[in-house]
Amino acid sequence: MVCERPVVLFSRSSCCMCHTIKSLFVDFGVNPTVYELDEIPRGREVEQVLLRLGCNPAVPAVFIGGELVGGANEIMSLHLRRALQPMLKRAGAL
Repeated sequence: MVCERPVVLFSRSSCCMCHTIKSLFVDFGVNPTVYELDEIPRGREVEQVLLRLGCNPAVPAVFIGGELVGGANEIMSLHLRRALQPMLKRAGAL
């Protein structure tokens, strides 16, 4: 699920932080692949896998270039350090 696209976001449709991260990517011109765990089959199973990978909370969970970057805190920290856009460019998302 995460290796086929440059940016993959696991989300919940009711999660405000997920919406914020989606908006940030769209503002950059990135078109992330978004999986709404409350809307897809086996969403609960995916959420359990994300928790086992260390995502706590499980959403938002962002993968860039096939690698787990983390949740909202990690993405915003990268953005504030001006490290997010170069990472997106390396992954071919920009």
